[in-house]
Amino acid sequence: MKFRIRIMVCMLCLVSILFGVGSSALILISFQNGLEQERDTAENSYRMLIYTLQMSGETELFSKSENISDTLRQTAGQSGSYWDSVVLSDSGGVLYSQGKAAEYLIRAEERGNEESFVITFFRTDNGSVYIRVSGGFSSGDQTVHLEAGHDISSLYEKREYQQKIYRIIFVTAMILCAVLSYGMAYFLTRPLSVLARGAREISGDNLSFRTNIRSGDEVGSLSEDFDRMAEQIETNVRELEHAVERQERFVGSFTHEMKTPMTAVIGYADLLRSQQLTEEERRDAADYIFSEARRLERLSMKLLDIYVAEKTEVRLSIHSPGRIAENMADHLRPVFDKKKITLQGKYEKGKCMLEPDLFRSLTVNLMDNASKAAGEGGQIWMSVRMTDEGCVLCVEDDGPGIPEEAREHLTEAFYRVDKSRSRKQGGAGLGLTLCAEIVKLHGGTLVFKKRGGGGTRVIAELRGGRYEK
Repeated sequence: MKFRIRIMVCMLCLVSILFGVGSSALILISFQNGLEQERDTAENSYRMLIYTLQMSGETELFSKSENISDTLRQTAGQSGSYWDSVVLSDSGGVLYSQGKAAEYLIRAEERGNEESFVITFFRTDNGSVYIRVSGGFSSGDQTVHLEAGHDISSLYEKREYQQKIYRIIFVTAMILCAVLSYGMAYFLTRPLSVLARGAREISGDNLSFRTNIRSGDEVGSLSEDFDRMAEQIETNVRELEHAVERQERFVGSFTHEMKTPMTAVIGYADLLRSQQLTEEERRDAADYIFSEARRLERLSMKLLDIYVAEKTEVRLSIHSPGRIAENMADHLRPVFDKKKITLQGKYEKGKCMLEPDLFRSLTVNLMDNASKAAGEGGQIWMSVRMTDEGCVLCVEDDGPGIPEEAREHLTEAFYRVDKSRSRKQGGAGLGLTLCAEIVKLHGGTLVFKKRGGGGTRVIAELRGGRYEK
């Protein structure tokens, strides 16, 4: 059963109980009050009638029972009298009877006397309801009994009419309650339907679905939390997909990097093992095996450095990044001079918190990548600038630049913008991956930008903390 149907049923039960009990109690109380009023009126009228008969019986003129009957006929039979039927009797029988219900008055077993009278109710064969008062009084030396009856059928008819109206109103109220409660339940539970649809959409891989319910109540808060959860799930799934893609590219690139030198090593080793070669041919084969083995060694060492950088807890100490970068530039300058690469540097003085060996590795890798990009006869600019949070190392080259779509993949392992040129230059596409890990360990960022006039600008911002004397 749907929740909105349950709400409607609960509302119907609640309204039916409250309305039914309240209305029934109101009708019952009204009927009981009317009945008590009739009892009081009947009692008072009967007392007045008895008093009149007693007074008439004490005079000489009306000392006989016949005279009492005449008085009763004049009193009870006149227009506007309260009593509809009366019966006067003594030990000898009925002295006087009047009204349609007179025969029912004398059938009653309970009869009053001089000391007390009895009030009862009875129903005639045609359905009329009467209130009966029975009592007696002394007339001379005998006791006379008087039974009087009053038709109170209108009181019962009024109750039946009220019950009929109540049933009509009850049915109408239930219909209106069902319609209104279902409408309100539908309005209140509609956001839940949207949330349920959202759960189905997300489970069906539609991660972009959002409920967008802004009701300002608990359901609205639940919807906002649901949308935030969906957004976070979508972000996590996209990141997982990108991670899987990067892993697949890593495995493919790593396999490719391993396959080429291993194939060469196996091929030349088999050549040395299975064929007779001249001394010069053996030396060439051994040199090729040695160079490819060194390439595999460099590849494994780079991977080891990246792994160590990811797993190591770095202890930062106070050092001058400008001095370290200048020293590394001086060491690499002879290598750049052979390639006719011009190196210019600008190093701001100051100290900050960093790990010196990792900073040296960062500087060397960025300069090495810049030299490969600039090529023979190119230019490299390196600068160190101090900041409030640490320092910024910037390395620029005047090479062909990096396409915009390739910049987000530069720090992925084995990724190369120009694969053939990097392989010829001995690169494996791991340098920038290591640089990204080093910068991350210093709480910084590594950014690649297009340099005005051509080339690439690499900005490594380290936020290990500034040292002030």
